[in-house]
Amino acid sequence: MINWLRSLSNNFTPYRQWAGELKNPTTLKSDAMAGLTVAMIAIPQAMAYAQLAGLPAYVGLYASFLPVIVAALFGSSRQLSTGPVALASLMSATAIQPYVSLGIEMMMVYAALLAFMIGVFRLSLGLLRLGIVVDFLSNPVVLGFTNGAALIIGTSQLPKVFGLDIKADQFEHYYEYLWAVVTSLGDTQLVIFLMGAVALTSLLMLKRYAPRLPGILLTVVLTTVIAWFFHYEERGGSVVGAIPQGLPAFSFPVVTFNFDQLGGLMISAIVIGLMGLVEAISISKAIASQTRQPWSVNQELVGQGMANIASGLSQGYVVSGSFSRSAVNFASGARTGLASIITGLLIGITLLFLTDLLYHLPQATLGAVIIMAVLNLFSLEPIVRAWKVERHDGIAAIITFAATLMFAPHLEVGILTGILLSLGLFLYRTMTPNFVELARDPSDGILRDAELHDLPTSDSVAIFGFDGDLYFANAGYLEGKLLNSIARKPALKAVILDLEGVGQVDATGENMLEKMVDRLRAKGIDLYIARSKAQVYAAFDRSGLVRHIGTGHFFKERKDALQYAKQVFADAVDITPLQLPIVNRAGGIYG
Repeated sequence: MINWLRSLSNNFTPYRQWAGELKNPTTLKSDAMAGLTVAMIAIPQAMAYAQLAGLPAYVGLYASFLPVIVAALFGSSRQLSTGPVALASLMSATAIQPYVSLGIEMMMVYAALLAFMIGVFRLSLGLLRLGIVVDFLSNPVVLGFTNGAALIIGTSQLPKVFGLDIKADQFEHYYEYLWAVVTSLGDTQLVIFLMGAVALTSLLMLKRYAPRLPGILLTVVLTTVIAWFFHYEERGGSVVGAIPQGLPAFSFPVVTFNFDQLGGLMISAIVIGLMGLVEAISISKAIASQTRQPWSVNQELVGQGMANIASGLSQGYVVSGSFSRSAVNFASGARTGLASIITGLLIGITLLFLTDLLYHLPQATLGAVIIMAVLNLFSLEPIVRAWKVERHDGIAAIITFAATLMFAPHLEVGILTGILLSLGLFLYRTMTPNFVELARDPSDGILRDAELHDLPTSDSVAIFGFDGDLYFANAGYLEGKLLNSIARKPALKAVILDLEGVGQVDATGENMLEKMVDRLRAKGIDLYIARSKAQVYAAFDRSGLVRHIGTGHFFKERKDALQYAKQVFADAVDITPLQLPIVNRAGGIYG
């Protein structure tokens, strides 16, 4: 009980590991500069992502204030920058889409409730040490989903850049939205298009020729000044407009309880909760490998969970670790979580005193910011590489990509399709493990695949090996392969199973071996097991299989099993193709 309480206390006080380092003035200076740099990027990004989520721009600022500070205090990574991100914002927009008819105020409430649910889910995973669940999201599935989502996110901003009166959430299917955009290009508003072109050009040029400068901030300042000077709004341009001044109020997002509606929101919370962790954990691991600072996936879950709970209670929406802002935070010299705390405080100061400066910020600029952000998410090269490594992984990535586009805006269907397909393909691969008969290669004395290397085998003794766990899904397959192989050797007297490649065995696999022993004994054939792992042998011992086969039929090496078979059957067996060659003093092999 005492250990559990101590562990729980550590979960909520990870900041103690770096708080003492703040006595160093150099650390304070580095964190302050990093916090300021990230804040300049986070403000326009947060506003753009909030609109991507179907919410007012200032909600993004709310989500970038307190949640950023909380994540820094309770998370594991010192450099991870938390806040609104593109992927989670789009998925949040899909989740709260059913509540559009209730008005923007209620959509904000449901968005906050979704963040709160995600926070509770992530916090529970962290406290229960269940960070391993993230591994269910295989890399190919994430690749396929991310590329599909990047296309959806990028194209969803086209109406802002072209000045079209179209919204992606007006359509049931993604392709309908795309067709509407294409057929409406004739209605492009020139003044808005020009502003969007200026913003995109500025972002591209600064990224290419001045990557060290805060390109997003400079583009926002440039286009805001242009919009103010040339009366952009009066000429038909769309701007952010008035932003409520002051910090968000604390309140629990209260909604009318409806199980059908909230049930769907809960499912979305689980899907978004898991997907958002991929980005956060990936960047955290990458940074930790460079800084060599302690890192824990479960502690990161606690931090991300607490951040989302804070966001839900302060009128924000779902937040997660940002790859781009975390990279900037790290590159700017952040050494402790104080950098992110400073970022959050600066955004709080913006909410209190600087909101008037954002009035003339063009919506086209926010659209351009999102388009540039998701360009980094779209990459087909990793999918091609996955295809080359393992064809099934490539298939999972491609189908996930197609399903994400096909079922958009219901992105959760795409990711669930990918997960189920990935698990199904994994199960299929393990159902047919590599099963070979082994023979001794006379050139070097190593036992190899006899068929692959065209090696001679013995008609009276056979060594079989297979790779993979022995369990219910492949026990029947292995049984059939064994029986067919044995049937091709009428003079067979001894079978040696090399179990080095078996890491685990279940009841079905163990039962199959027991039946196989009985069948072979009925035909006068002995079964020997060689090189079984300790945990596999222990399972056989507990089940009674060791006693059934006989302890003398288990061997540490295959050569020992061969010699035993020779002792038992004498001249009735020929082990010449399988025995270890004799090496002379000069190093040559006699055979």
